[in-house]
Amino acid sequence: MYLENITSPADVKKIDKGDLPKLAEECREVLIDTVSENGGHLASNLGVVELTIALHRVFNSPKDKIIWDVGHQCYTHKLLTGRYSEFSTLRTQDGLSGFSNPNESEHDIFFSGHSSVSISQALGVATANSINNDKHSTIAVIGDGALTGGLAYEALNNAGRTGKNLIVILNDNEMSISKNVGSVARYLAVIRSTPRYYKLKAHTETIINKIPLIGKRLSARIYALKTRIKSYIYKSTFFEDFGFRYMGPIDGHNIDQLCEALETAKMVKEVPVLLHISTTKGKGYDFAEENPSEFHGVSKFNINTGEPIYSGKNFSSEFGELMCALASKDKRICTVTAAMSLGTGLEPFKKEYPKRFFDVGIAEEHAVTFCAGLAKGGMVPVFAVYSSFLQRCFDQLVHDGTMQNLHMIIAVDRAGFVGEDGISHQGILDASLLNSVPNITVFSPSNYDELKNSFINAIYHTEGVVVIRYPRGQEKAINEENYTLIDKNYSIYSSEKAENCIVTYGKISSHACLACDRLISEGKSFFVIKLNRIKPIDEEAVKLALNCKNVYFFEEGTKNGGIAETFGCMLEERGFSGAYKATAITDSFVEHAPVSELYKKYSLDTDGIYNFCTE
Repeated sequence: MYLENITSPADVKKIDKGDLPKLAEECREVLIDTVSENGGHLASNLGVVELTIALHRVFNSPKDKIIWDVGHQCYTHKLLTGRYSEFSTLRTQDGLSGFSNPNESEHDIFFSGHSSVSISQALGVATANSINNDKHSTIAVIGDGALTGGLAYEALNNAGRTGKNLIVILNDNEMSISKNVGSVARYLAVIRSTPRYYKLKAHTETIINKIPLIGKRLSARIYALKTRIKSYIYKSTFFEDFGFRYMGPIDGHNIDQLCEALETAKMVKEVPVLLHISTTKGKGYDFAEENPSEFHGVSKFNINTGEPIYSGKNFSSEFGELMCALASKDKRICTVTAAMSLGTGLEPFKKEYPKRFFDVGIAEEHAVTFCAGLAKGGMVPVFAVYSSFLQRCFDQLVHDGTMQNLHMIIAVDRAGFVGEDGISHQGILDASLLNSVPNITVFSPSNYDELKNSFINAIYHTEGVVVIRYPRGQEKAINEENYTLIDKNYSIYSSEKAENCIVTYGKISSHACLACDRLISEGKSFFVIKLNRIKPIDEEAVKLALNCKNVYFFEEGTKNGGIAETFGCMLEERGFSGAYKATAITDSFVEHAPVSELYKKYSLDTDGIYNFCTE
């Protein structure tokens, strides 16, 4: 065992060069074993094992800053930075995060749950180093998927003009950024990435520049000729046009080549470097290599078969089926995703209606504005996006959507707690963000039937931008006998003539109804108002609560600017004389833990709601 003896990156440097492939094999075994039990991101991590080993052989973390993009590919980095003994706790409550986390280790530079940010962050760190005369390296490791995000190109454009000591490693496992022409190109890429080549090149340039009268002109002409030849061989000078020194492509599973290339990149000081490496997603585990998308983010699975332990219907799959059914009857309906067709349940739609399915890459901002164009052209676009990623396109939602009064649908998946994915992925902000936007309608269904009704209402009976937010996982059953759907905007549970009222929305409605049953069984007078449309709130729902002595609002989201605050203000404006109390997440982020534990922690489970109503 190598990992049990690695307490810091310094220990990686002590391992014999010939034993590094064995270390890589051991890392893969630990990754597969742990993710099969705890869930997580597998394919991307299996692909960067050798790269991670090479990084810690060449650089000195944390003085040299390694920034991961997206941070879900840093599992091997965790193993090599002293966290092997804790790795079995990955994604468990109070255990290691599934992303890079500065609270966990000094070797994790940023929280990194959203993509395309590393080059901007690394440029900022490199610039600060320059100001402080710090000669250490800054390295951004960015996947080709993350390079589809616009922020990455803004950073490339800015970084190329600075001349800072910055290394960007492009982990290319799907796309070919720089097409080559076979063995000659590959051979030259390796040669050009060795330290001895760089030293010879730098020495030759120095000599030529010192030739009297013609030195600098001759150097410029040689550079221009070399650029043309490289353009012919590699068919791309894309990154060099940005001002980077381009190196690669390099075999991302050859540790020797990686170490040499990284040593060379570290020597370049006058311009930023882009090192292009080629890797295989899911490397070392057949099921992940054959189906990397399915093993991108996985729940607990059987190692021997690759099959998930848990399966069945959930809100995402129901959404996907519904879109197919509606699109079969309405040719205006099209769907858009930001590289999340599998996670959002749109794979069936992609296969059935390929001409009306659009995957724009990791570019949520573009997705919303693209939908605006589709809507202007007479289509009915449905953009499926995780709640936490909706944060990235707030301006486009306002300026290009609601301000234009365009009819487009935003399907917000993973609204509320998401559990083990943790702090960067919890869907706790969407309701408060959307609540501040004029000219927008927001539905929050809590079961599959309401999900269907919400989309039909949104597409055919509601104007402007319409958002349907729904939770991760499966619906929760409630006692149908006590449940009454008043209209599509709200429902009641038990008798509205009761003295006390619980108001809520979304998935926790089932807990509210169970708490209500318990309160009633003890002789207390309670009923539940469940808001199906949370913006605008139905006036009739507010009127029902006006007659109560006590109103208790429970919200699986942030309290500041949330629906609870709006409901309370509406009561006050209408002369409410009773007591109003709200339970929500107060000005804090939510760490990773099972959803059931988060409900318990924030008093949003049955016991918590019951206790709050009896205090």
